[in-house]
Amino acid sequence: MARDLSDKEVLKMELEQLQKEMKNERIPVSTTVKELVAWIESQAAEDPLLKGIPEKKNPFKDKGGCIIT
Repeated sequence: MARDLSDKEVLKMELEQLQKEMKNERIPVSTTVKELVAWIESQAAEDPLLKGIPEKKNPFKDKGGCIIT
């Protein structure tokens, strides 16, 4: 798409994108990390990688043995 645009049009698009990004609220990393850690810890009980998958619901469990004849 950018190949079809002139340099002026590309610069205009970049400027518009930067203006949109400037409107976003900036939050310090120290605040967001605390929130992220709290959310991860609250979801840990439901995480199949941490608690495992029950044998009955495991889609990767072998259904039967291999028989070579």
